[in-house]
Amino acid sequence: MGLMNFIKGQLLEVIEWTDDSRDTLSFRFPDDDKEIKRGAQLIVRESQVVQFVYLGQFGDTFTPGKYSLTTDNIPILTTLKSWKYGFESPFKADIYYVVTRIFTGNKWGTSNPVMLRDNDLGIVRARAFGTYDFRIVDPRLFLKEVAGTDNHFRLDEFADTMRSRIVSIFSEALAQARVPVFDIATRYSELGGSLLPLINPVTTAKYGLEITSFIVENVSVPPEVEQAIDKRSSMSAVGNLNDYVKFQMAQGMGAGTSPAGGMAAEMAIGMSLAQQMMQQTGGILGNQNQAAASNQTPPSPAPPVIGAAAVGATVGFDLLGTADAAKLLGVSEGDVLSSIESGQLKAKKIGATYRITRSALEDFLK
Repeated sequence: MGLMNFIKGQLLEVIEWTDDSRDTLSFRFPDDDKEIKRGAQLIVRESQVVQFVYLGQFGDTFTPGKYSLTTDNIPILTTLKSWKYGFESPFKADIYYVVTRIFTGNKWGTSNPVMLRDNDLGIVRARAFGTYDFRIVDPRLFLKEVAGTDNHFRLDEFADTMRSRIVSIFSEALAQARVPVFDIATRYSELGGSLLPLINPVTTAKYGLEITSFIVENVSVPPEVEQAIDKRSSMSAVGNLNDYVKFQMAQGMGAGTSPAGGMAAEMAIGMSLAQQMMQQTGGILGNQNQAAASNQTPPSPAPPVIGAAAVGATVGFDLLGTADAAKLLGVSEGDVLSSIESGQLKAKKIGATYRITRSALEDFLK
């Protein structure tokens, strides 16, 4: 940081400050206990504002330019000092240079989870972090609420002071925006921009700051909420469960080489055997009837097939119970009942049980 301060005797004649630190927000001009003479030159560079403070009260504010300090351009100080005949004698005042350029790449983040109200998930705890850019737009308010009387207020001090305040404002703005948690991850790029109109009125009114860019890089929720989101995504991807099961069965039938053991593979094998049985004249019972008519001992049934294809023990295929249908299809009886209750699988109710026809099974698998 360079500093030029031309002093003649015990009076300040030129007041000027140049900053090369790139991290200074406000700087109190070192007067070395000198007084300001009438006609002293005040130089304010671009991206600077000068604020005079007299006995703890804000005096005149100067934007970029070169000024000769006379009664005409320090009316507030003239009033505060009660000069009856204007600025004639030297005086003392605190002179603060405030930097108004944009400070970029400042990090923000939640040290503890913030509570969000979500329409889908209810109350959700979330952590978030990102970056923001800002500039000072009200030097008086900034000096009063943020920098205080600090002789040299730097960016690292600002970060420590403002981090929790920025997070608090972000939490309130996100709650007002009512962005669903399910949508946050897909809207990072636009989320910060949509929050700016909610954040800036607060930061400007409270701290004299304008947030020029607010970027949300990540919003994370607890693992159990992530699991719920994954399950919901899976449900949405599957869509209608019955249609999904039929699709899996068709894929298994077409592939032919799918490994055994999966539900879709077992159902495919079971249906293939069932169709072969239906194509045979008379099926199992037909063969048994033919054997009885010829006084021959019916052949022993083939050993049961592992998995859902173990259908040899069914007592007729034209009318099946839910348990037999489940074995044939390679699914649980509960799945069969659910398909019946949803209307996907047609069945006849006889007493307290359901009976399923061959044609109903064929229609279900189309």
